[in-house]
Amino acid sequence: MSVRQGVLLFTDGMPVDELDAYTTRLESHGYDTVWVPEIAGREPFATCAHMLARSETIRVGTGIANVYVRDAAAAAQGRQTLAELSGGRFTLGLGVSHPFLVEPRGHQWELPVPKMRRYLHDIAETEVDSPPPATRAPVIVAAHGPKLLALAAARADGVFMYLMPPEYVREAREVLGPDKELHVVMRCCLSEDAERARAMARQGLEFYVGLPAYHRVWKSIGFDDRDFENGGSDRLIDTVIAWGDEKRLRDRVAAFAEAGASHVVVTPIHPDEERRVERAAGIGVDWRCLEALAPR
Repeated sequence: MSVRQGVLLFTDGMPVDELDAYTTRLESHGYDTVWVPEIAGREPFATCAHMLARSETIRVGTGIANVYVRDAAAAAQGRQTLAELSGGRFTLGLGVSHPFLVEPRGHQWELPVPKMRRYLHDIAETEVDSPPPATRAPVIVAAHGPKLLALAAARADGVFMYLMPPEYVREAREVLGPDKELHVVMRCCLSEDAERARAMARQGLEFYVGLPAYHRVWKSIGFDDRDFENGGSDRLIDTVIAWGDEKRLRDRVAAFAEAGASHVVVTPIHPDEERRVERAAGIGVDWRCLEALAPR
């Protein structure tokens, strides 16, 4: 199965000239999509608009827009506007986020499946009074659990998966069927030193290893609470983070493709990354890794 490749990094700390260079450099290497996260930095729709305006062929997507932050009508307007103005190069990625990220903003957390079902319905029903794009923007749902996967299979154009192994991707493909997009994020370290690679991986996993939503899915594939202690067990690290030389990382891309991924989203952990830098200025770009895994 052929697979397209994208890139997901936190770019909020990049000055605008670096952001432009990052986008065009990924484009020159043949990456299919660059994804723009949403937590507390730049507004992602505005950032996507800028990146689309400064590029020519690469797709740009929200990876992942928080459904609590804007209502479905606003998301529908953004989806249609960016698809129209970019010539069809925009992808709308949506997610239900986590309670600790939405409740401090004054939102009441809801069960993920009914929340996303209603949001997707409202997007589909929203009439946007502007010229329709020649190519509509796909709607991609961040989903790992079986109920969200089933909802995405029925109501969206595909799924965005994070920190899951190829075996789980295969199960997701069975739920989605053959025609939906399946974007799988490959968090990775280009390092053959096991101790160094696992230390980098624990740093990259720090934000996620304490989240109950990930615990539930990881437990469903054989992990337990002990695997989430001290930054993650070696077994967990080796399962959800790809590390090794270029061949080993390329083999992992191929494994995701064989398991049913239509897109593999490369997310390198920078070897010089420090937590204080990550919080203050975004994650550094490991161009050595991105160029090693580039489609061309």
